[in-house]
Order: sequence, then C-alpha cells, then structure tokens
Amino acid sequence: MFQAAEVGRTVPKADYKRELPELRTRLIEAQQQLRHSNRSVVIILEGVHGAGRGALANRLQEWLDPRGVETHALWDLSDEELQRPYYWRFWRRLPARGRITVLFGGWYQDLLTRGGEGKLGVNELDTALTQARHFEEMLAADGTLFLKFWCHLPEKAQKKALKDQQHMPGEHYRYGHGKKACLKNREDLLRTAERAIRRTDTADAPWYLIESRDERYRDLTVGRTLAHALERHLAEERDGSVPRTSGAPDLPEAPSAQRTVLDGVDLERALEKKEYKQALNHHQDRLYRLIWQAYREKRSMILAFEGWDAAGKGGVIRRLIRGMDSRLYRVLPVAAPDSRERAHHYLWRFWWQLPRAGRMLIFDRSWYGRVLVERVEGLARQQEWKRAYQEINDFEEQLVDHGILLMKFWLHISADEQLARFKAREDTPYKRYKITEEDWRNRERWNDYRLAVNEMVFRTDTEYAPWELIPANDKRYARIEVLRRVCDRLEAMLDKG
Repeated sequence: MFQAAEVGRTVPKADYKRELPELRTRLIEAQQQLRHSNRSVVIILEGVHGAGRGALANRLQEWLDPRGVETHALWDLSDEELQRPYYWRFWRRLPARGRITVLFGGWYQDLLTRGGEGKLGVNELDTALTQARHFEEMLAADGTLFLKFWCHLPEKAQKKALKDQQHMPGEHYRYGHGKKACLKNREDLLRTAERAIRRTDTADAPWYLIESRDERYRDLTVGRTLAHALERHLAEERDGSVPRTSGAPDLPEAPSAQRTVLDGVDLERALEKKEYKQALNHHQDRLYRLIWQAYREKRSMILAFEGWDAAGKGGVIRRLIRGMDSRLYRVLPVAAPDSRERAHHYLWRFWWQLPRAGRMLIFDRSWYGRVLVERVEGLARQQEWKRAYQEINDFEEQLVDHGILLMKFWLHISADEQLARFKAREDTPYKRYKITEEDWRNRERWNDYRLAVNEMVFRTDTEYAPWELIPANDKRYARIEVLRRVCDRLEAMLDKG
C-alpha cells in the first residue's frame, strides 16, 4: 500500500507560488459557505513520525480563517477522560455545524501507537476499527465531512527528518521514546496502519495517502483535496442530497401486527399505602448504602426515564433521590435542544453529560426523544430517526463496556388514567404548571406514540441495556418497582466486583 506514497513526487517552487493564490481563494470561499451550512468538517492527520503533520496543521491554519478552525493534539488521557468511555474525549471536540476541527491522530492514534509497539492483537484491533467505522458513518450521515490523511515518508527520508528534528522543542511529546523507538517500530506501525486504513477507508470517511518528502507537494495536495471535498460537500447540500438511511425494515402494517409490547404490561398492579411506606423506607435505606459503596468502588450509573405525559416520572425520581446523598447524583431534565446543541449530532449533548466514576446521572427524558417525539412530531426526517436505533445501541454499548450500569425505564399508564391526571392537574393550583397545550396535543396522537414506543423497545432492547416496562397506573407500585429494580441491579453489579 505505502509504495504508492514513495515514488518521489515534488512540486517546483515556481509552480507552488503560481498555484497557491487560487487554492487559498478556493479554500476561503468554501469555508465561508461552510459557515452558513448545516455541515461540519473533521480532518484527521496521521502518518509516520517526522512526516510534518505539525507543519501541515500550521499551514491549514494559515490558509483558512483560523476563527473557524480548531486543532487538537490528543496525547495522554486526562483524569476526566479515564473515568468515562473512550470516545467521550472525541465527542467533546467535535465541530459545530459550519466549523472545522483538525485532530492529530484522532481515534486512530492510540490504536496505531499500541500496534506499533506490538501491544495490540488483531481481534482487539478489528473490534476497535469497527467501532471507529460506525462512529464515522453515524456522523457522516448527520452532515460531517471526514478527510483522513496519512502522511508518509520512506525509511531513509524518515531517518533524516527525525535527525533534523530531534533537538527541536517538544520532541519528547511528538515521538514519545525518541527517534530510535520510532524507527524500530516502523514495520509494526505500518502493518497496523495498513490494516486500519483498509478497514476504515469508506465513501463516507476516505483515507488519503500523502507523500511527504517534499513539503510543497504535501501541502498543495492536502489543500487541493480539502478544497475539492468542501466544494462537493456543500454542493450536495445545495442540491438537497440527504444521507443514506440505515435500511432497517419497517414493522408489519397488518392489523394483527398492531399489538404492541405495551399491551402486555399489567396495569392492575397496585400497592396498599401501608405496604408502600414499609417498602419505600426499606429500599431507600438499601439505595443509600449501595450508592456510597458504588462511589468507593468508582462504579458509575445512568438511569434514563421515559414514559407518557403524567406517567409519574418526576414522582419516581423524587423517591429515588431521597435515598441518596445529593453529592453523588445529578438529575438532568431533557428539553428541546438549544441552538448550541442543535449545531451538533443529537447524541452530542448526552455524551457531554456523562458522569465521573462513582456518580449517578438521572435523565428525565433522554436520547430516545429522537425516535419518539422527534419522530412522531416530524422534527426529524425519516432517514434520521430510522438510523438512530443503531446509533443509540452503539452509544449504550460503549457506556456498558466502560463499566457503567445503564437502566432504561418506560413508565406506562392507560389513556384513561392519563386523562384523569390531566384533569387533576388543571384542578390543582400548584400543579397547573405541569399541564400545557402541548400535553393535550400529544394526547391526540396517542396511537402514533404507542407504535413508536413499540418499535423503540423492539430495536433497542438489548442484553446489555434492556428496557424496564413499569406499570404506573398506581403511582405507589411504580415508585417501589423502580426503586427495587435499581437496588437489585446496583447490588448485583457491586457483588461482581
């Protein structure tokens, strides 16, 4: 593969000076158009040590308007990053719509470093590359343009470059153990890089091999590639091109297929007041002890609550937090995204909120709004909410793989019970703020939401993040059932160590 980037390409100085003004004009014009679009750009700079990635990044900052470009060199994992899933550090640095981010290595950096040092097996590498490919495909479908550049040098040219640079400030950070280690690990690095490139070179996120012996050739080639990709990307948006769907099959439309998982929830479940109080005290005491044990063992927990309007999510959450120390949890109510959140992929705002080790985060509404309210109310296009199921499954799998205990609750009530609660809210002065015109309007689409919930459970009920369907016509029963299940799952997780 890399022989194609070792043929000795050069650009004479006169040709470089002649071509540069037009290229810079194209780049600036495309960047200005990008600012007013719904697209973003991620540039990944990888390659052999000494190939000039730093100089290339500086050149891009010079040719583009730096106010719209951010550059990140991701070296050692910080304390905050170590306590969260691996991709958290990248989600935090993704560009908003209209902006460009340059990443040194990105999510490939750690893989290539470990592979170059012989510390990464093929199966582990392939699993990580599959995750990287899914990550890129998800963001590309949301409007992110990916350009991944591998800057390459033949071995002799690399030796010379490293010798020239070894006394420059920052050499330790760029090359880790130094020049000798870079050259010693070259073959292992290239072997790992070739596998990575082949398995993640897609139409949505292509790799470009850049011969880097001649810096003028390197910089012009990257600049032209970026300009052409930006122009094409923006033209697709103007033409109304839309990302591909996930291809997930629709559920059957026959009347016999319209029975949903919610029809199997026993809404007659109830608790007497005396039994409720005893159970409430018992499980809140359990939860208090367990949440402190989880803190000491640095085990995190995320609870996501969904359900019908007036199903009692707030009441359940209040009973939960009464059994916990307020220093160890946070409740996050999820409303419509603000302008900053709309400028990113819909999962971005949830990645940002992930808790540190040993803490609990409770979502009152969650990322499932994409396949519920946004689907039913037409706030997301069909191809957007259809591909969201797999995106959500991947997100949740990363949480669980990191050791986070994730629980998802749907609080289910009947349409008659919802109507009674709506009327009770209107008749109670201190509860009137809870009922809005939007609640009544959503009620008119009960059946649409019922079918959306069914598909949500069908497509996202996984072995690592199963749905908990809670009968909630009786508020006391729902509160105790959620408390009991949370305590049981938390206790089981802690017992496993």
